[in-house]
Amino acid sequence: MDNALPAVAETRSCEIRDVLDRLSDKWSLLIVELLGTGTRRFNELRRAVDDISQRMLTLTLRRLERDGLVTRTVHEVVPPQVEYALTPLGATLLDAIAPLVAWTREHRQQVAVARAAYERAAERPA
Repeated sequence: MDNALPAVAETRSCEIRDVLDRLSDKWSLLIVELLGTGTRRFNELRRAVDDISQRMLTLTLRRLERDGLVTRTVHEVVPPQVEYALTPLGATLLDAIAPLVAWTREHRQQVAVARAAYERAAERPA
C-alpha cells in the first residue's frame, strides 16, 4: 500500500487547507519575514510592503493574529501606537520558510529572464 495516501488524506482536512491557503496568499509570508527582524509598527510594515493597501495589510495581520502567528500590542498613547511581532509559533514558521525566501532571492533574476522569454515566445504567431 502507498505510504503517501494517509498524508494526502490528512491534507484534505479543512484546517490544513485553511492554514495552507493563508500562508500561500499574496502577503502573509512577506509579513512574517519582515516581522522576523523584530517588532514593527503598522505604518512601518505598510511602507516596507510594496503595493499593499491599508485594508489588505489590516486583514492580513488580523488573519495572522487569529492563527496565532502574530501578536498585536496597542500602546495607550496619543496617537495610539500599534505594534506587531511574531509569536513563538510564528518564529517556527519563519524557520520553515527561510530556505524558500533564500531560494527566491538567489533565483529571482533567472525567473525574470524565463518569464520574459516566455512572453516573447507567446507574442510570436503560431
